[in-house]
Amino acid sequence: MHRSIDLEFFTLLTGSYQRLVGTSLVPEGADAVWLYNDAPFAVLAHDGSENPKFIYANTYAQACFEYDWDEITKLPSRLSAEPADRAARQALLDAVARRGFMSGYKGVRVAKSGRRFAIEDGIVWELIDAQGRRHGQAATFSSWRNV
Repeated sequence: MHRSIDLEFFTLLTGSYQRLVGTSLVPEGADAVWLYNDAPFAVLAHDGSENPKFIYANTYAQACFEYDWDEITKLPSRLSAEPADRAARQALLDAVARRGFMSGYKGVRVAKSGRRFAIEDGIVWELIDAQGRRHGQAATFSSWRNV
C-alpha cells in the first residue's frame, strides 16, 4: 500500500504526535487521505537510519519542496537544507531525539529548484509507536515565506 494512505503509518504519525505533543495533528474525523491530499499544512517524515531519507511528504509539503512523491521519498532529508544550514538542522534533530518533540521551529530550507524558504513555527517530533519503538522523525508547518 502506498504510504500516503497507509493506515498503519497514519496511526504512527498521528499517534506519536498525540502522545508527545499532547494535541491532535488532524481534525476529528480526518483520515490518511485527508492528511495527504487536503491538509492545509505540510507534514514530512524521515526514517531512523544514519542518513535518513524522507518516507512521507503530503501534497502541501511536496508543493513547498517542489518534489513529487517518487522524488521526495528517495531524497536524503539532509538535502532539504543547504550545506551552511545542515549543522543547525542536525542540532535540532538531536534535541528532538532527546526531548521527544520541539515546537516553535524556525529554519531555512531549499526546494528542488534552489528556491529558499523560511519555515516558521514548525513542530518536529519523534515517530514512536505505541510499543515505544522509534521509527524516525516527522515535522509539520503551515507558515513559511520565500527568502
